[in-house]
Amino acid sequence: MMTRAAGAIAWLLGLGFGLPCVYATWYFIAHDEVWTLFGFPTYGDGVFEQVGLDTSVPLLLAFLLVCVAEMVLGWWLWSGHRGNRAFAALLLPVELVFWVGFALPFGPILGVVRTALVLVGGRAGENRA
Repeated sequence: MMTRAAGAIAWLLGLGFGLPCVYATWYFIAHDEVWTLFGFPTYGDGVFEQVGLDTSVPLLLAFLLVCVAEMVLGWWLWSGHRGNRAFAALLLPVELVFWVGFALPFGPILGVVRTALVLVGGRAGENRA
C-alpha cells in the first residue's frame, strides 16, 4: 500500500513538473526567456541563476529527462518492480538538484515523502517475507 502511494506521488511529481517543462522548453526556444506563470518564473530565478547557471534548453531538457525517470519510478512502484527502492534512493538527490536549482518548493517535500514511503513500505514487505 505504501509503495503504491509512493508511486502515485511519483506520477504527480513527474507529470506536475514534466508537462509544464515541455511547455517551458518550447516557450524558451520561441522567446529566449523563461516562461512566467502567475507572476513567477517557472524554471528560472532559483539557485541555478544565483550561481551563474542561466536557464537553457539543455538544462530544461535534462530536467524533463528527470521527470520522465520519475514517471518510470512511479510505474515501478505501482507494479512492485524489484529495483524500485534503489531507483527511488538514487533519483532523489538528482531531483533535489533541479528542484532547488529552479526554486520549485513542492518538489523536495513530495520527493522526501515519496522516498520515505518507499523505504518504510519496502521494510514492511521484507518483514512479511
